Amino acid sequence: MSGLDKIKSQILDEANHSAEMKLAEANEKAEQMISEAKAEAEAEASKLYAKSKEAVAVYADRVKSSGEMQRKQAILQAKQEVIAEVLQNAYEKVCAQDDAAYFGMITRMLEKYAQPGDGIISFNAKDLKRMPKGFEAEMEKAAQKKGGSLKLSSEAKEMDGGFILVYGGVEENCTIRAMFDAKRDYLSDKVHEVLFI
Repeated sequence: MSGLDKIKSQILDEANHSAEMKLAEANEKAEQMISEAKAEAEAEASKLYAKSKEAVAVYADRVKSSGEMQRKQAILQAKQEVIAEVLQNAYEKVCAQDDAAYFGMITRMLEKYAQPGDGIISFNAKDLKRMPKGFEAEMEKAAQKKGGSLKLSSEAKEMDGGFILVYGGVEENCTIRAMFDAKRDYLSDKVHEVLFI
């Protein structure tokens, strides 16, 4: 082998050795980059997993809260329907009392709502027909206790039950419906206490 061949061989050996070292270094860098990328990807995946897990938990809480709200609203609505039905049944029972009980109630109402002065009292057609004998005297007695007098109107009014008082052109609605409506909140609270507490 000549000197030139030796030099070529030596240059080739050095070049091969340098290439192998650079290739090894490049492989090592590539492995390190792959390892870092994997670690970054795993860290990002962990963050995304934690975020999505948190988002799922928040959504589940919202769904649960919404479901609970709907359940409470349904219960409230059902309670309100039961209370309304109880009040309607009570109203119907008051209107359907036998004559003695009904007109006893009317007398008590007159004692409360009659006013001083001359007034007119009106009933519905059904009550005018079933009014007990001597009831006009009872009405007058209740009015006199308040310092007034009452005249019975022969004209029937459209109403379920109770009466309407007129003093000096001003009407006072003392129908059973008006009494129930005026006390609706109080009666609803009482029914609620009895049924649900």
